[in-house]
This record gives sequence, C-alpha cells and structure tokens, in this order.
Amino acid sequence: MNQEERLRKRSGNQCELCGSGTALSVYEVPPATGNMDDAVLICQKCRAQVEKKEMPDSGHWQCLGSSMWSEVPAVQVMAWRMLNRHRHESWAAEQLDMLYLDEEKLTWARASGDHESDGTVELHRDCFGAILQNGDNVVLTKSLDVKGSTVNARVGTVIRNIRLVPDNKEQIEGRIEGQQIVVLTKYLRKQGGE
Repeated sequence: MNQEERLRKRSGNQCELCGSGTALSVYEVPPATGNMDDAVLICQKCRAQVEKKEMPDSGHWQCLGSSMWSEVPAVQVMAWRMLNRHRHESWAAEQLDMLYLDEEKLTWARASGDHESDGTVELHRDCFGAILQNGDNVVLTKSLDVKGSTVNARVGTVIRNIRLVPDNKEQIEGRIEGQQIVVLTKYLRKQGGE
C-alpha cells in the first residue's frame, strides 16, 4: 500500500483538515522526513491556502475546531499553523488556547514561522490586480528592452506559459523570441482579463 492509499484509509477518504471529500492530495508537512506521520491528506482549497496561493478564507478554517483534536501529529501541527494565521480572530484565538502540543510537536509547528507572521498572503498580480498563476498567458503593457540582448519586447507581446518567481511576487519568468527573461508584473496584463 502506497502513502496516498494509507492516508486515504486513515482519513476515511476525507480532507484531514476540513472534512471535504473532493480533490484530495497528499501534503507533506514541512519539514517532512518522508514518514507517513509527516503527511496529511488535504483538499485543493486547504492546500491552496496552506501554500499561500489563495487569499485566506477564515470561514473555511472554522473546521479546525474539530480537526485539531486528531490523534495524528501532522494534523495537529497543521491545525496549530492555520489557527495561528487567523489568531487575530476570536474563534481562532479561543481554539489556540485549547490546543495543546507537546514540546516536539510545538517545535515542528513553529518551524513554519506562522506564529510570527500576520497571516497575510502575497500573490503575484498583474498591473490591474488580477492574480497570476504558473502557466498563465500575459500581455506586455509597456515596451521593454531585454538586458544583455538585442530583443525588444513591444507593447502587446504575448508571453505564454509564464512561471512565477517564487521569492519575488513582482517578477515572472517567460520566453520572448525564444529567450528566457524575467519581467516585472507591473508591466503585464493577464490575457483574457480574468
């Protein structure tokens, strides 16, 4: 039995955080060691918010009031982390007051830094504020000279299948005339205006 099958059996084929039964996948709770107890089965919505690829939805996380009592250490750690992201709300603060983690689990939970941050999510956005994602197509809103090249990217040039620069929400990577370049998001518009 592989890891996903074991997690599906352990969770009853439901998200171990919110209880959803759709679009489930394995999430290894960082810093993971590859042990089954270091992973949880979560739905797509939980994963997007855990990985800060979507704006936080505190209504969705009210489910932690029951999942935080799980006997699975990884579920307890994830509940602690997500409650800390919402600790400014009274419901989350109350849950955190009740949640007890032993020293080992608390050290693991704190490794994410969620208890020190304000829980905000910084997403890549185009010049009009539309959220950009890996694989999107974008259009240049300003002509740009590509440094170290003779390529001049003109207004209206489409950059297909972009890749987000992970550590900088103001940059994406893409290809123009066969050359891989980095472009500032303030000079881009998501194609289709989504």
